[in-house]
Amino acid sequence: MSGNPAAAGTASVTMREAIPICFVDDVPFGEGRSIALVNRRIGVFHTPQGFFAIDNDCPHQGGPLSDGIVADACVTCPLHGRRIDLTTGQVQGHDEQVKRYSLEIRDGKVWLLPGTGFQEP
Repeated sequence: MSGNPAAAGTASVTMREAIPICFVDDVPFGEGRSIALVNRRIGVFHTPQGFFAIDNDCPHQGGPLSDGIVADACVTCPLHGRRIDLTTGQVQGHDEQVKRYSLEIRDGKVWLLPGTGFQEP
């Protein structure tokens, strides 16, 4: 089964409780996927260290981070090679930060946890 459990039929998302954003199998090991959630895209990454989620747009020029190369708990932007630490959101070698979100893996799904800074529109 594939798809975004949070996207179908979701006009409003309340972040008082965790919400499922995708299935574990939707994000292959060593890769990232872009997940549409309300009014933004979140990059979800499956690494040897676990699953991570960050805003999908690179702060440099908006490159799609989920299309980047994933290695060592980092993703490299496919446009200009900026490397983002998935554990902190820090752009390595630059004074830039990408918003990071807390996740939980439960029942074969990836859940976005409340209190992670995700704002409803």
